[in-house]
Amino acid sequence: MSDKTEQRLPFHFQFAAGAIAGVSEILCMYPLDVAKTRLMLQVGKGGGDQYTSIFDVFRRIIKEEGASRLYRGILPPIMVEAPKRAIKFAANDTYAPMFKKAFNKTELTQPLAILTGVSAGITEAVIVATPELVKIRLQAKENAGRYLGTMDCVRKIYAEEGLKAFANGLEATIWRHALWNGGYFGSIFGIKKLMPKAETKKGELLVNFIAGAIGGTIGTTLNTPPDVVKTRIQNYNPANGPPRYTTFLGGAKTIMQEEGFRSLYKGYLPKVLRLGPGGGILLVVYDTVTTYMRKHFM
Repeated sequence: MSDKTEQRLPFHFQFAAGAIAGVSEILCMYPLDVAKTRLMLQVGKGGGDQYTSIFDVFRRIIKEEGASRLYRGILPPIMVEAPKRAIKFAANDTYAPMFKKAFNKTELTQPLAILTGVSAGITEAVIVATPELVKIRLQAKENAGRYLGTMDCVRKIYAEEGLKAFANGLEATIWRHALWNGGYFGSIFGIKKLMPKAETKKGELLVNFIAGAIGGTIGTTLNTPPDVVKTRIQNYNPANGPPRYTTFLGGAKTIMQEEGFRSLYKGYLPKVLRLGPGGGILLVVYDTVTTYMRKHFM
């Protein structure tokens, strides 16, 4: 009989473990996501009433809108975080043996780890695109008085923009998640190979946190440009005229021409502060929960 730590969990256990990991991460790190969105939505090169730093975002939100605004729009990601993170890990764990079989490999390799992560990211993106749009609308400063809450936001988008509006930014969302997951899972595979094998459970948790944090940072560095474009696409208001951004590549080209390359990394600091340590939290919680499940339910 194989060691329980190596046994493959059924999909529903993988799903539950990913859900627990995802909700744990978002409860810890969500205010950074609000700051990231505010910075990404700033068009131009600064000046005027624009935020100057992550600390300026926090200071002004608390002063001008109240501390509760740091958790504005958390309901859609909480509702979708369980399936989102669950799909991230469960799809990754499902695609890995599929690709090993397809490419006649007995062990996962670095290219297969990247391919598995990209595939999991595409799967995840299809699920999260619409809740992401609702979250962005609620987080945007200019929408503070426009929507009363999550359901009011959903009703008004449908009434004013139609059903198709809920798919706005799907293509850019696929780019965002494919790049993040490919970078995250691909780098975790390589980092764990380079690190000394842990001799204790605490050592294993430390290795997982370090690998996850570095993986989260690499994934964030790769996927911030499509995230900037996605955020602007999803905050589009038809009352303002024709959309300026419709696809990732076209939107990235427009932003570089009008604002410079650095603008594709607006919101990078709060994003990497969230998803770097957040990536470590995700991996540690996921591995801890799946280990518990194997021990008590297998």
